[in-house]
Amino acid sequence: MNKINSVGHWLLALALPFSAACCVADTGPVGSPLSTPAMHVAPTQKSVLIDLARAGERLVAVGERGLVLLSDDNGQTWRQAVVPVSVSLSAVQFVDARTGWAIGHAGVVLATRDGGESWVVQLDGLRAAQIELEAAKADQDTALDQDSAEARLQSAERLVADGADKPFLALEFVDDQRGLIVGAYGLALQTVDGGASWHSVVGQIANPMGMHLYAISRQGSRWFLAGEQGYLARSDDDGASFAQLESPYEGSFFTLQSHADGALLVGGLKGHAFITHDAGASFTRAPVPMPVSFSDATRLSNGLVLLANQAGMLFLSKGEALQPFSKPLGVPVSSLVQAADGSLIVAGFTGLLRVPQPATVASE
Repeated sequence: MNKINSVGHWLLALALPFSAACCVADTGPVGSPLSTPAMHVAPTQKSVLIDLARAGERLVAVGERGLVLLSDDNGQTWRQAVVPVSVSLSAVQFVDARTGWAIGHAGVVLATRDGGESWVVQLDGLRAAQIELEAAKADQDTALDQDSAEARLQSAERLVADGADKPFLALEFVDDQRGLIVGAYGLALQTVDGGASWHSVVGQIANPMGMHLYAISRQGSRWFLAGEQGYLARSDDDGASFAQLESPYEGSFFTLQSHADGALLVGGLKGHAFITHDAGASFTRAPVPMPVSFSDATRLSNGLVLLANQAGMLFLSKGEALQPFSKPLGVPVSSLVQAADGSLIVAGFTGLLRVPQPATVASE
């Protein structure tokens, strides 16, 4: 398996310390993170928050040790939800005001049907590894490239032997039934029944080196993946299969975000960002003054894309350029989202920050 990039990504940096404790049986021994509910955190405590999402007008933040916070006043106040696990959560998405999923360390997939008030475990790393092993065995007999099939089988066997210690890092749900989750070492699973069952799609993704997959973006029936060491892939058949793209950069990509006009922004290590207007056939560099890694991007209500880096600087993507946006926040950013009132909500290692709607957003 490939070595994790030394600079790393927020998600894997958090994943490794916690995942070592999660090599447990399916139900997990008493006291394990997979069977221990998230601990209550005082509202004044600065916790590590990793991702943000909108559930209708509600805001949902997820982070370390199973922390899920909810806000119904555009991020001015937050309250903690009840979560059945205490592994760190790396990504969250809602398809409507009530239905959503959160993924994280130890291969955990959580689902909610009440806007994040309560969550149930749909999958863990042990079951995910077993699903991939069964798929690798089934595909071996029909594979045209037996060497690749054997390598995949050996990788799947290692996943099972390692236990529930591989994090999922990105998710994309089309609706309340169909979704894709991806993570470390190229692990990728799909569901078509709302998470009641999952199947491996590792064999349908051209990722021969098993690169970590950090981001997913979807434009109708066209999907994109981004990962470590410049990995980029595209699906033209609604996520059924992915072909690897020629990358403009050898460093890791951590975020993908589509413009309203269909252009795709890719951001990653050391301030590298690129725009493609032809679905990844070619890329144009979008230079920035600081070589600081980009961590997340969000599309604003006006259709423009806002990109954040780990130094707390924000950049507005307009055309081929990235323009500094507002003053630096002064805190590292792992995720950002626009609230219903137009304000920006930022998550990171120092908790949550609310930035009132800048005048530039309203005037665009």
